[in-house]
Amino acid sequence: MAKETRKRNWTFVVYEDSAPENWRDLLSGQCVPMFVSPYHDKDVNPDGEPKKPHWHVVVMFSSLHTEAAAQELSDLCSGVKVQQVKDIVGMSRYLCHLDNPEKAQYQIQDVLSLGGADYLDKVSKAADTDAALGEMMDWCIEQGCYSFFRLSNYARQNRADWFRVITSSRTVFLTAWLKSMEWESRNGGIE
Repeated sequence: MAKETRKRNWTFVVYEDSAPENWRDLLSGQCVPMFVSPYHDKDVNPDGEPKKPHWHVVVMFSSLHTEAAAQELSDLCSGVKVQQVKDIVGMSRYLCHLDNPEKAQYQIQDVLSLGGADYLDKVSKAADTDAALGEMMDWCIEQGCYSFFRLSNYARQNRADWFRVITSSRTVFLTAWLKSMEWESRNGGIE
C-alpha cells in the first residue's frame, strides 16, 4: 500500500457560485493559518477569454497533514480539489500576481490572513521594500510632505506595506531624507 503524501502547505480555489455565504467564517473557525486571495475577477485564459472569477486559498498547517485533511478545509467552502504547495513564498506571492506583471494585479492589502498568518511577512522581499520606499518618496514629493509623523500615519491608515517598511527597516533613512528634502525646499533646491 502506498504511503499517503503528507505536506504542511496546500492550496485550493473557491468559486462564488458554489461557496456558502459564510465560507470565510467557516475557514476562520478552523484556527489554521491561511491566506485568502483578493477576488480574482480580472484573470484571463491564454486565448484572451476571461477566467471564471475565484479566490485562491493557501493553507499552512504547523505540521505535516494528509491531502484528505486539507481537502476537508476545501470541502467546508465547496472548494476544488486541493493541490500541494511546493514553495510557500512563491504561492503566497501568486495570490496578488506579484511576480507575474503580465497578469492582472491585485492589492496586497486585500489578502485575508486567517489563523495568525502574516501575509506581509511571508511575501516581503528586498525589492518590494525598495519599491515601497520609492513609492513613499514619490508620495512625499507629490504631497509636499516633510513630516515623518504625517507619512507614518498615512501609511498606517492606507498602506500596510509602507507601514511595515517604516516600522521595521527604513526609519533612519526616511527621517534623514525628509529632513534633507525640507532643507532643499527651503533653499530653492526642489522645484
